[in-house]
Amino acid sequence: MSTPPGGTADPHLSGGQLAGWERATGGPGRGHGAGQHTVRRHNLALVLREVAGPLPVSRAAVAARTGLTRGTVSSLVEELISARLVTELAAARGATGRPASPLQLDPSGPAGLGVEIGVDAVGACVVDLTGAVRARRVAHSDHRDELPAAGLATAEALAAEVVAEAGLPIAGAAVALPGVVGADGVLERAPNLPRWVDVAVGEELGGRLGLPVQAGNEADLAALAELWSGGPADAVHVSGGIGVGAGILLGGRLFRGASGRAGEIGHVVVEPDGRPCTCGGRGCLETVAGLTALLRAAGTADLEDLVAVRPPDVLAAVGRALGVALAGAVNLLDVPAVVLGGIYPRCGEPLLNAVRAELAVRVVSRPAVDVRFSALGADAALRGAATAVVHDLLADPMIVARSAHPPLSGR
Repeated sequence: MSTPPGGTADPHLSGGQLAGWERATGGPGRGHGAGQHTVRRHNLALVLREVAGPLPVSRAAVAARTGLTRGTVSSLVEELISARLVTELAAARGATGRPASPLQLDPSGPAGLGVEIGVDAVGACVVDLTGAVRARRVAHSDHRDELPAAGLATAEALAAEVVAEAGLPIAGAAVALPGVVGADGVLERAPNLPRWVDVAVGEELGGRLGLPVQAGNEADLAALAELWSGGPADAVHVSGGIGVGAGILLGGRLFRGASGRAGEIGHVVVEPDGRPCTCGGRGCLETVAGLTALLRAAGTADLEDLVAVRPPDVLAAVGRALGVALAGAVNLLDVPAVVLGGIYPRCGEPLLNAVRAELAVRVVSRPAVDVRFSALGADAALRGAATAVVHDLLADPMIVARSAHPPLSGR
């Protein structure tokens, strides 16, 4: 994933990262003064963070919680209302004294567009400021033998459909990709997409859509989505599909390694003399636990047939292979949780129990590793991409004013 504009690379950040992704996990910092512009930017984010809580809040409560004066809060709230980031609700009736008008995030304000280009599918969704999915589309689109232009065209079409359906101004977009995304946002390599080498997907898709598009690894974005939906802050999130990837969360932040390639768990060897892998190796986890391998072992034509049958012996074998690969990651990183996402939640208890059993005998830490299915399933990366844009706005609301690209409206 890429370095934020004007920023520097950080091994804990995911590639294609929008400026707010890191701050969104802990809120805007409380750094000390710079210029008036910087102070106002900081205070806007401070106020917006309070409004973004689970319940509507009054201006007086925001002032009390932030330590800002009521006059300052009122001025900042008016600016946020003008930017359509905050809306003011009607005052409660029947209250004694002067009733306060509660504030909340504006569900009709600037939204995030998420796009996922996978090995055999494309998805798009719009998420509003409250985190609600306002429109979603997924379409089959096999890219294994196609040039990038075909997948980009499908993504463009789906994006236009969800934007039109949502009817919200779109402030920006992020695209989730099944491969290594460099610091410049370029998809460097995707083993299952041999014709997608050094493709500036974000730049090219942004040109088609007419708005800024950041690019990131799909497993990283899935891990963030899980975190933002209440998942563990320290975990390995495994994203299963035709390929197998992992997003690593440490202390609520993504860990991406020295050059952004952390999380390639699908190419950890679990069978040294096993089948050849698309990466050029042999016996990688993907050759046992990827969707193609699963279907071959089960003798089924597609995922729906597999889910209908759920052969326990096949799923147990896949779970054991996942457990072997994950045990190394857990022992190395000392994470207390593993989240199984992508296709794995649809495989059910035989796979989950096999992973738990393998980790129980291979991991040296105590207590037992918390192994769970993703709450978001196969939608996690797509949701993560769209929600990342929203988190960016919440972390730095002046993005709306600064943007050289007017919001793309679905109206």
